[in-house]
Amino acid sequence: MFIRWSAAVAAAILLSNPALQGASAAEKPTDPQIAHIAYTAGVIDINAAKQAQKKAKNKDVKAFAEDMLRDHEAVNKQALALVKKLNVTPEDNDTSKALSKQASDKLAELDKLSGAAFDKAYVANEVAYHKAVNSALETQLIPSASNAELKDLLQTGLKVFRGHQQHAEHVAAELK
Repeated sequence: MFIRWSAAVAAAILLSNPALQGASAAEKPTDPQIAHIAYTAGVIDINAAKQAQKKAKNKDVKAFAEDMLRDHEAVNKQALALVKKLNVTPEDNDTSKALSKQASDKLAELDKLSGAAFDKAYVANEVAYHKAVNSALETQLIPSASNAELKDLLQTGLKVFRGHQQHAEHVAAELK
């Protein structure tokens, strides 16, 4: 459960994301804000994977999107169960708002593409986003988490997210 939930933080598909790097140490996110960022990232992954399922032409890109959709639908269900267990109410914040706005913009941009151009842009975005999320986990989210269970979950998630990044990089290399 924890590995799948933590995948929501990192497998967010759509952006190379300055929003995740925005807060200074004095403005570190709280656990409720971290929970909302994680959930928002999962929603972004789900929406992007659905778009890719409709638009992708390459079988490996389609399979990658199917993996992301399956994982993140399950992940968000489990994320909600975890925040309920921890009695945490996810809190909207500047980072989650920026993620949502940038994701919407990226979906619109990708929607204008088709065929191989879509496939390459989608996967390139996956690679960039995973790099950004992994960095955010290492430098901001994990150090900012107060709850030990949340912190452990994010650390486990980072391992998973690195695997997602490698998978995306492999698919991208095959598209060249």
